[in-house]
Amino acid sequence: MAHAKVNLTLRVLGRRADGYHDLASLVAFADCADRLSLEPGPELRLETSGPGAAQCGDLADNLVIKAARLLADQVPGLQLGRFTLDKQLPVAAGIGGGSADAAAALRLLARANGLALDDPRLVEAARLTGADVPVCLASRSCLMTGVGEKLSPLEFPACAAVLVNPRVAVATADVFKGLGLKNGEILTGVADVVRSLAWPKPGASPAELLKTLTRGRNDLETPAIRLQPVIGEVLAALSDTMGVQVARMSGSGATCFAIYEDAAAASAAASRLGTGHPGWWVHAGTLG
Repeated sequence: MAHAKVNLTLRVLGRRADGYHDLASLVAFADCADRLSLEPGPELRLETSGPGAAQCGDLADNLVIKAARLLADQVPGLQLGRFTLDKQLPVAAGIGGGSADAAAALRLLARANGLALDDPRLVEAARLTGADVPVCLASRSCLMTGVGEKLSPLEFPACAAVLVNPRVAVATADVFKGLGLKNGEILTGVADVVRSLAWPKPGASPAELLKTLTRGRNDLETPAIRLQPVIGEVLAALSDTMGVQVARMSGSGATCFAIYEDAAAASAAASRLGTGHPGWWVHAGTLG
């Protein structure tokens, strides 16, 4: 399973001299996912199905293939094979769909080749595949810093949530460009951000966790909305539903999420949003 990644908060700390952006993000994973399987064999192939198959683009450039090739570079004689991807998650949506697929491919290859999930070669292949692949490799809630490679596990209890994507693709590079940061420009330090979040200790009450989330923000929301104003419409629609506790954009968009007081409220909100906006992708479930 390749579970959707959700950035509960996302702070941009600055832009490195090499052009990459330093981030600090609280990350959780949703119960919605793509499905990937592997049939071991001599030839590396990828076949797609599902509602998002047509949006996967050139399969030769898919992150599943890229991850497999990078791991093969690290592990001589790696057993490869035919991957089959059931694409359920929207593409270019800010929930790490492609990265989650790549991470799932690495996990399947690790299992087929007797590699541990913490094998440095597997971790390196994830890092080289893409910024979100390392966090998707573990698929557990954490604080993600650097360009996505530094992960600190956190306890985040399952909570009722709704994810909405207006079915518009948003290019991550264009959103970051909209911040207007120059190479080497620093906005704030990661230690300052971590202290400001004051993440509760394990066993904290849902109220304490919610308080932490409401203090956070996603620095990419404003440039993303400038590129795709419909993101603002999604956030407004989520904020107008009953029982909503926090609504925010995930990653670089266009998917937004909202956390609710209980599963019944989330289900009712998803039903209302699906009826009012039949063209949107809407999922009610859990984050954790």
